[in-house]
Amino acid sequence: MNSEKLLDITLDAISDRHGEATEAYDMRGISILADFYIVTSASSNRQLHALVNSILDKVREYDYHDYRVEGTRDSNWLLVDLGDVVVNIFTEDARDFYGLESLGANGKKLDIPED
Repeated sequence: MNSEKLLDITLDAISDRHGEATEAYDMRGISILADFYIVTSASSNRQLHALVNSILDKVREYDYHDYRVEGTRDSNWLLVDLGDVVVNIFTEDARDFYGLESLGANGKKLDIPED
């Protein structure tokens, strides 16, 4: 699966579970770690895990199984590493604290259509 398709699937999964203030960055030619970088917020710890599950369910529908999830059940920040797409999902307070949007500052911020 190419990275653009993986990005679209991931953004759809985030939208399905109402990720908030979602930002995506095109990091191709800038980062060797991933082609796309996504940051989104959840209003609660429960929604944080629902977002992760939504992403994993959606990529599995496309027979994609090359991923890792970092964080624990009690974390306020979970990372989903899909290889070419890396997703950071935060509770609102954790997102404000860590300010990881700066990692994508060198990339091109993508326009994400709203539902």
